[in-house]
Amino acid sequence: MTTATAPARAAENRTPSPARKRAGRKALLHWIAVHSLGVAAALFFVLPFVFVFLTSLMSDQQALTRDLTPNSWHWDNYVKVFQVEGFLTWWRNSLLYAGLGTVLVVVSSIPVAYALAKFRFRGRHLSLLLVISMMMLPPQVIIIPMYLFWAKQMDLSGTLWPLIIPMAFGDAFAIFLLRQFLLTIPNEYVEAARIDGCGEFRTLIRIVLPMAKPGVAAVALFQFFYSWNDYFGPQIYASENPGAWTLSYGLESFKGAHHTDWNLTMAATVLVMAPVILVFFFAQKAFVEGVTLTGVKG
Repeated sequence: MTTATAPARAAENRTPSPARKRAGRKALLHWIAVHSLGVAAALFFVLPFVFVFLTSLMSDQQALTRDLTPNSWHWDNYVKVFQVEGFLTWWRNSLLYAGLGTVLVVVSSIPVAYALAKFRFRGRHLSLLLVISMMMLPPQVIIIPMYLFWAKQMDLSGTLWPLIIPMAFGDAFAIFLLRQFLLTIPNEYVEAARIDGCGEFRTLIRIVLPMAKPGVAAVALFQFFYSWNDYFGPQIYASENPGAWTLSYGLESFKGAHHTDWNLTMAATVLVMAPVILVFFFAQKAFVEGVTLTGVKG
């Protein structure tokens, strides 16, 4: 009797119950809904880049049509862009502005953020309030006195130095972001280093900074993206000197000179966007981790 009913019970167990079938269908529909929204959102952001890239590979005549894909692939459009007079100079200026500016902001902001996060001194909260208030101050409000200072007093108009030099004195957003991240590092590490005889500078370099790499990476990426895409600053200080133009400002001049050559304009746009996309692609893990952890403590 037992041996006769065993196969029947096994077959019954293999047959899913109606409740299990409904649960399975519900899980499948949920998976499809979630991933459909994700795919739709991804396409919403990716398709403009795909359109720009495909247009950059079209011929001059096809770029003026409604075609979405090139009939023939013209990779030489990118070579033509680099052959435009001044384009390599714009690249060099953008690298100087973004690279040197990022280094100066990170180096100057870390000590201030460390002091606001780990030191206990009179006026600490007032100092933090001043930093936050600087974040709320639009740059357009102070652009006139700043321009008069750099152009009339320092005679640096027509260069990028009025944009680079102030970064050596810190940035309010970078200080605030780093301060929030440093608050997540337990004070016990800092106190143990002080007990062992480490000074504040050595504690910052040997103990705090290795633990704060995600926050530093996030600040560096934010500053690099801002400097690379900055249009307002070069327009104010460097517009009179084409030799000091950056890619963001030079691209406007390039578009005006090639307003009918949309394939070359799109190729230049791809070359301007490519460094930012590559930097974020390789550093996105540290960037996301740094931004996420800055909100753990306030």
